[in-house]
Amino acid sequence: MVSTIQNTDVKQKDADRAVVVAVTSRAVFEPGPDDGDDVYGEGVAFPLLQALQKVNGRLLEANPAESLLFDVVLITTDSQQQQQSSRIISSTRHYGLEVSRFCFSSEEDFIESLQNNNVQLFLTTNGNEAPQASQGGVLSALLDRQIAFCPSEQLRVMFCGDAVIRPDAGPTPLSRRAAQSFSAQLGEMQQRIGVFGSPLSVVLVTSRGGRDSCGEALRTLRSRGVSVDEAYCLAGAPRGPILSLLRPHFLLSDGFSCLED
Repeated sequence: MVSTIQNTDVKQKDADRAVVVAVTSRAVFEPGPDDGDDVYGEGVAFPLLQALQKVNGRLLEANPAESLLFDVVLITTDSQQQQQSSRIISSTRHYGLEVSRFCFSSEEDFIESLQNNNVQLFLTTNGNEAPQASQGGVLSALLDRQIAFCPSEQLRVMFCGDAVIRPDAGPTPLSRRAAQSFSAQLGEMQQRIGVFGSPLSVVLVTSRGGRDSCGEALRTLRSRGVSVDEAYCLAGAPRGPILSLLRPHFLLSDGFSCLED
């Protein structure tokens, strides 16, 4: 069963133009004891939501009528947290997070909740949910609880160049198209924001191959309108050290990914 609550405190985004990002509530808020406190603590994805709001704010500064904005949906599949739905909503209000909708579903039905909300990017800390969503055609990324908190002033998106130049490696044709569509939307946002002091940063990392592979990935992203701020050719070296240094909010690779290896 899927239940969706619209947040009347937040102006709803244009359903035809907004980029819908779904994040699990347990990634945004740290679960704690039911001690009577109405507010959850900040989770690993908390700075991500703040960074998404920074991008929206800059887009609206440039054009108050802008419709190409991030639209955040909070997904809750944890039965214990569902029993405390009012606490999730009050925590969102307390921190000033611009969440448009709260979606509560069982673990079996969460793919349906993503599809019903036209989600274009799903972010979770659950290692089972990310690949399931990707198989269902939703672009997904696995958030890493082990890395230090990412900055909240700038949204940092990292692309795996190997997936960019080998789109056939994605789990399903739907997820591959979703990845291409999402990157094009990011590129459009970049063009509207401009380069100076941008709250949106795109990083490219190629794990395999040499400079030619990196160059091919750069050209592919540019063909989608994406401007790459930094590019790293690892040539077989592990990604872990560079990820720890750059601290991207999420890594997009083959339809679903994690910030490991």
